[in-house]
Amino acid sequence: QVQLVESGGGLVQAGDSLRLSCAASGRSFSMYVMGWFRQAPGKEREFVAAISRIGGNTYYADSVKGRFTISRDNAENTVHLQMNSLKPEDTAVYYCAARSSGLASSRTAYEYDYWGQGTQVTVSS
Repeated sequence: QVQLVESGGGLVQAGDSLRLSCAASGRSFSMYVMGWFRQAPGKEREFVAAISRIGGNTYYADSVKGRFTISRDNAENTVHLQMNSLKPEDTAVYYCAARSSGLASSRTAYEYDYWGQGTQVTVSS
């Protein structure tokens, strides 16, 4: 069992940067693939980024590739999402998620076992 708590969301202008963090409680954090998803009003939850258990492999949605960077610190039980060059279409609630099985390359939300409560990111034009 793992509990996830996101932080770092806020209101920014287009072109600005934000860094989201997700703190995980529980044991064996390094056993989990970690991902970030987002959900905008009226839209389905979508994959943003994922990172493998020891951080060697990362995966991104095409819409954020080159602008967002996912990283993890297994000693601190944290995962981060650095978001640069933010756009109004990045506005959404961002969720941290963990999965105990499967590969980081899989991008489907239902394969993730644990979810945080979400943090709002709003990008104004």
